[in-house]
Amino acid sequence: MTPLPASLDTLTNHTIELLQQLIRNRCVNDGNPDSGEERRNADLLQSYLEGAGLDVERLTPHGDRTSIVARIEGTDPNAPKLCMMAHTDVVPVNPAGWTRDPFGGELIDGEVWGRGALDMLCLTSSMAVAFKELAASGFRPKGDLIYFGVADEEAGGAHGAEWIVDHHWDAVKCDYMVTEMGGFWAGDGRSVMISTAEKGVEWRRLTIAGTPSHGSMPYGTDNAVVTAAEVIRRISTHVGTARTGALWDALLRTSNLSADLLAMLADPARLDDALAQLPPMVARRFHACSHTTMSCNVVNGGQKTNIVPDSVLLDVDVRTLPGVDGDDVDQLLHEILGELAPRVTISRLQNGMATESSTDSPLWGSLAGRISSMYPQAELTPALMVGGTDGRFFREKGTVVYGAGLFSPSVDRAAIANRFHGNDERIDVESLRLCTDLWLGLARDVVG
Repeated sequence: MTPLPASLDTLTNHTIELLQQLIRNRCVNDGNPDSGEERRNADLLQSYLEGAGLDVERLTPHGDRTSIVARIEGTDPNAPKLCMMAHTDVVPVNPAGWTRDPFGGELIDGEVWGRGALDMLCLTSSMAVAFKELAASGFRPKGDLIYFGVADEEAGGAHGAEWIVDHHWDAVKCDYMVTEMGGFWAGDGRSVMISTAEKGVEWRRLTIAGTPSHGSMPYGTDNAVVTAAEVIRRISTHVGTARTGALWDALLRTSNLSADLLAMLADPARLDDALAQLPPMVARRFHACSHTTMSCNVVNGGQKTNIVPDSVLLDVDVRTLPGVDGDDVDQLLHEILGELAPRVTISRLQNGMATESSTDSPLWGSLAGRISSMYPQAELTPALMVGGTDGRFFREKGTVVYGAGLFSPSVDRAAIANRFHGNDERIDVESLRLCTDLWLGLARDVVG
């Protein structure tokens, strides 16, 4: 006898509890191959899903960098497959900047607090709860429904999605995918932004050379730190050329800005001047959506206080607009460096072009229908995600990938943007409820 479906309130409580446990497991990925230790969250998710009789496959390329794949097999091997992909690692945190324990997973005034609560353990938990509920209630889809809890997203996927796509494609092969990050309400109060595209990732390491000498005689020395400071200044002050398109136009249409500002933002020649008139968080997002960006984020150099350093390493986070490739980035860096270029060696840490999925798909139709059934005034709007996700590896294989979800209209977009990789990260219970309900509906629509 097939069990009766659980109530949405019950499922939301399960999502809260699972989210709290995922946070408390502290799967912190600092980029070191031995960090992350996602095995802890893999174990948790495996145990949780096996409670519904599901078989769980474990994939581990290195150490404790374990990902899991669970599957509800479809009745038709030729039917489209849907994958719910969510990562299990989180970025590092400085507890001194937090109001509460960043790994406490506390439920306070209707919000779950902790590193990863928003990025993206809220979706990792809600997807798992929906997936288990479907399996436990006897759901038999036409096409496979896949749950993919993946490691190493926060450092680019070399020990997670990239490796699994390259070496175990059959385990995760799918036609449609939902992952982070979408489902936030736009400034007009009626549009829900779904990420259909994301910028490219072109991380670079700049090795800046100098000449060692005694620190007590600095006059006229070839100090790599001094040169690095000038390199950082040039990169940080580089304006770049604004590039717009259909996704930019969609962003403007859904923005609650004055007609004068919108006119300026629609004109590439005046766009940068308009950015200076926007609120800080809005300006940051709009700038990232219209420019290839470069951010100098890690500096290492020097040996001892009394030695003029001969080498400095500078890591630069470059995010590219569609059509910009790795060679374009290297050429741009050489132009920015100017006469300093011969003293700088550029190495590629990560590289990947921007990717985009069409909205002409059953998955888009299901998202539109499900979200409008909850909020009849809601309009789905395609958006460019300025950060990177593991979805890019699947788009390159032909999978239609959307950054999706549904977050409470009461959530302030600007405030929540500050919580990504920031202090006091947290997610509200209503958003957990909405996301859990959305995944249940999407699965039934797309593969059911």
